[in-house]
Amino acid sequence: MEEKNFLVLAQNRKFLPYYGESQKKWEEPFFFIQAADTQYGMHASYKLKNLDLGWEEEIAWSKQLVKDINAMYPKPKFLVVCGDLTDAFPDSHPDLRKRQVKDFKKVFAGLDIPLVCVCGNHDVGNTPTPSTVAGYKKDFGDDYFSFWCGGVFFIVLNSQFYEDASKTAALAAEQEIWLEEQLEIVRNENPQHAVVFQHIPWFISFPEEDKEYFNMEYGLRMEMLERFHSAGIRYIFCGHYHRNAGGFYKDMEQVITSAVGVQLGDTHHGYRLVRVLENRLVHQYFALGTAPTHVHLPSRKPMLPPAAAAAASPARPVWSFTSTATGEVTPTRKPSLAL
Repeated sequence: MEEKNFLVLAQNRKFLPYYGESQKKWEEPFFFIQAADTQYGMHASYKLKNLDLGWEEEIAWSKQLVKDINAMYPKPKFLVVCGDLTDAFPDSHPDLRKRQVKDFKKVFAGLDIPLVCVCGNHDVGNTPTPSTVAGYKKDFGDDYFSFWCGGVFFIVLNSQFYEDASKTAALAAEQEIWLEEQLEIVRNENPQHAVVFQHIPWFISFPEEDKEYFNMEYGLRMEMLERFHSAGIRYIFCGHYHRNAGGFYKDMEQVITSAVGVQLGDTHHGYRLVRVLENRLVHQYFALGTAPTHVHLPSRKPMLPPAAAAAASPARPVWSFTSTATGEVTPTRKPSLAL
């Protein structure tokens, strides 16, 4: 698949495949896939200590992820990758990053469903700058945005602003103003569920734990957890830790999903299948190549077996986009004979 076929879907703080009034209505359960830390180049930089050895391993792991998802029935609503899409820092290794981004786009252009990109510290730098944030937005779309999907409200954050905004104070302040507007939507519109995606988790196992590299500063952590919880957020999905972990703040669950790429523990390369049910989210981690191809969901509507569904609807919808006379980009769907 060619890099040019990769679609940048997060624009104007919206996620183009899913926005509009129709998505605010809950109709039936669905599922999505959450992954993290594809991090093209980490095997060479971290494991082998040689930046010149490429990222063929990460390409292979990502191809397996795409293969797994494309084989699923019914289709997930979307795949979200919670940060560190590539490994090379944009400020110190811009040329290497450019090559990694190109290969990431080649692989994920083959995905049959929309891709939600979340920025991580390796995507914008440990100390992001206006330039590194702009570079990320050029490659992958907005660094923070929100969208409705099937009656559920999703908020995507740039967590690096909470870790170090010393060079991006104005950008971080803009995200805070915007975030409060999104939390007001949760308070006022009462979505079926309200979910946050970000890269760095607030805590690893317990909200009261000490600060370390993989979590947030304690005071800010407790402030933000209460802010989310009081607004109605009940699930936060993260990456960054390269291991599975997580816990609860009151009745709000934070889920940390291990990497598609390099592991820092004994977890297998993998991703999380998240079933969105009427009264809760149920999730399970699968190693690459082991997830079910037929995903069971309780539904009001009778589900046809895959062969019958193919006969009834042979054309698979694929996202494409058109520009209006006002310059706005709007999603359209075009048929593909591939199923």
